Amino acid sequence: MTSAAPTDPAADPVPVEREASVVVETADGITRVRLNRPDAMNSLDLELKTALLAALRDAAQDPAVRCVVLTGTGRAFCVGQDLKEHVRGLARADHTLGTTVMEHYNPIVLLLATMNKPVIAALGGVAAGAGLSFALACDFRIAVEGAGLNTSFAGIALSCDSGASWSLPRLVGTAKAKELLLLPRTVPADEALALGLLTKVVPADEFEAAVDDLAHRLANGPTLAYGSIRRAVAFSAAAPLADALAHEAELMASTGASADHRAAVDAFLAKQQPTYTGT
Repeated sequence: MTSAAPTDPAADPVPVEREASVVVETADGITRVRLNRPDAMNSLDLELKTALLAALRDAAQDPAVRCVVLTGTGRAFCVGQDLKEHVRGLARADHTLGTTVMEHYNPIVLLLATMNKPVIAALGGVAAGAGLSFALACDFRIAVEGAGLNTSFAGIALSCDSGASWSLPRLVGTAKAKELLLLPRTVPADEALALGLLTKVVPADEFEAAVDDLAHRLANGPTLAYGSIRRAVAFSAAAPLADALAHEAELMASTGASADHRAAVDAFLAKQQPTYTGT
């Protein structure tokens, strides 16, 4: 009997399972959506953009999710469009950045800005281009010391997208927004905090705890009221006073009929802390 020939490892390679470009974890009413291309500084290729949009849609539609945290793996939050993929696309006659803006970036920003629950951007590093725009669409931005913000668009001869022209002027004023867009530079975290672009800057060893504390506070709060406040602020940004007042009245009527409002009133009268259900 002859012995079997030794197996050549190269002849039958073991498939390597690639990590997902977006990792979603849900617990305690909080969905954490993590961009997961650390070797590419979480730049936005087609796979990541598609997965991110799907994850945000799921979180927005799930009544059990009462707070969303958007973050990134590694030393960057997100540096915007994957330029290597974009360069390959330029070789195609049908390629246009407007396509991905309409199909991916715009719906992502609308979900971040308008879902009926609060959203936190947790910036563990640089946020640039569309990545910065995504962060600006969130309600809160907690950044680690050493993080930086850069609009980036004009640096590669592009206009701005993902709501930068809408969010930046509302946060820092028209003049400062145009300066940051026309003369892009990396704005250090401390300066970004002073400008109003960030909610909080914390040391690296306090970063996760700071994000978790805020996420749990929001997830345990009156979700419908939070969502209504988000909508009221967004609506009033482009509405006459009379229309804003009418919109506030509608939202007040709906939240006034909520279980959370009744729980808050009952707890106030009993001198207790309310327990909210998000309904």
